[in-house]
Amino acid sequence: MNQDVAAPVRELDLGVRWRHTFAGLGPAFHTELAPLPLPEPYLVGLNRRLADELGLDADRLRGDAGVAALTGSLPIAGTRPLASVYSGHQFGVWAGQLGDGRAVLLGEIDAAGGPQELQFKGSGRTPYSRMGDGRAVLRSSIREYLCSEAMHGLGIPTTRALSVTGSDAPVRRETVETAAVVVRVAPSFVRFGHFEHFAARGQEEPLRRLADYVIDRHYPGCRSSGRFGGNAYAALLEQVSERTAALLAQWQAVGFCHGVMNTDNMSILGLTIDYGPFQFLDAFDPGHVCNHSDETGRYAYNRQPNIAYWNLFGLGQALLPLIGDEATTLAALESYKTVFPRELESRMRAKLGLGDSREGDRALIEGILQRLAADKVDYPIFWRRLSQHVAGAAIEPVRDLFLDRAAFDAWLLDYAARLPADRATAGLAMLRTNPKYVLRNHLAELAIRRAQQKDFGGVAELLAVLQSPFDEHPAHEALAGFPPEWASHIEISCSS
Repeated sequence: MNQDVAAPVRELDLGVRWRHTFAGLGPAFHTELAPLPLPEPYLVGLNRRLADELGLDADRLRGDAGVAALTGSLPIAGTRPLASVYSGHQFGVWAGQLGDGRAVLLGEIDAAGGPQELQFKGSGRTPYSRMGDGRAVLRSSIREYLCSEAMHGLGIPTTRALSVTGSDAPVRRETVETAAVVVRVAPSFVRFGHFEHFAARGQEEPLRRLADYVIDRHYPGCRSSGRFGGNAYAALLEQVSERTAALLAQWQAVGFCHGVMNTDNMSILGLTIDYGPFQFLDAFDPGHVCNHSDETGRYAYNRQPNIAYWNLFGLGQALLPLIGDEATTLAALESYKTVFPRELESRMRAKLGLGDSREGDRALIEGILQRLAADKVDYPIFWRRLSQHVAGAAIEPVRDLFLDRAAFDAWLLDYAARLPADRATAGLAMLRTNPKYVLRNHLAELAIRRAQQKDFGGVAELLAVLQSPFDEHPAHEALAGFPPEWASHIEISCSS
């Protein structure tokens, strides 16, 4: 008998210690199950920077066993896979029980920035899949992998992605596509819908257990806060409202459209979560709807701030049994109405290079947004060119973006008068505020087309650029250009 033949690998030890705090909430919150294997998995992209932050060996993950483990085809030692249950409102309508229909939480590990949970997306059917197959397709998986890291590079709170793996296993959507799995990373994947689930069922004990879990792990200050007479649950709602307000201000300032802001897609930590039909604006259109499935325009770009408050109101209703009265609940939500406009104005002033707040700034901000909308000016390119101008470049490349140059020139006179005396310093600050690179739809589409032919170079190239979107990257100048005409015909829907 040949003693040199290696035994088959039954599980992969990543050399980290796993904890399972969410699993400790009990069976009412989840179902334990293993991810379903995919045949002959291959690596599409690995986020080495995030692997290092998690204390994982990126080279090992690139090996056959590592790729199999990242796909769910090889168990990872120490994990305790589970799918969580939640409910939610979808497109403003109560959808009842939902849950992780194609996601499996592996557990939690220590990382440079604190404890992080790892979750498979696309790992097969769960008890919450309803009529779905539990799979994700390569197309949408690449979009999430790239955009979550793009948002992180922009400094916007977000879940992140460690890897995307693929398989030639067929998955039927509008057409037959191929399967993929994303490994997502976040301090927590708890959503507004987790609270709505137990509140809708009148199950106050698990509702309280969930709230206590979130407070103790992520909002411990709510226990000692003097707000609302020491009511920790009201303080939690206020904190979530303020984080959500700050997040929405960042979305609006950078021109990001989420596309499907259902309550089950809203993070209790104020993270950008669930990258489905998202889009960064090309031409500035306040009423832009990026989700082809959103026939009523509920989640249009300019409606996102109000939708976020609507969703927070739903969270408030869910927490009402714990908070105790409607007046306190409404008071806890009130801060959203002050934090969002304050944060948005602050971020727009930063985009304009205005350090302090002065009377007339709001009119200056509204004035340029009106000009951008009237002439359908490319949003990222305008802000980058304006930054370069303030830093010392000519004004002509900025003026060339406008059809009505006289109207822009009139605004420019007011802006020039408002700029600080040290324009060079202001311009440099603007260049660190207004990104040169965002994940436009056509850039993702080109990388996806290459990946469908097993060429993953476009994915790697975009990831590297998007991780530092404010840098010049002269070798990748084309990625910062105007979108091609065909980009306007790309349709992104909820199908993934």
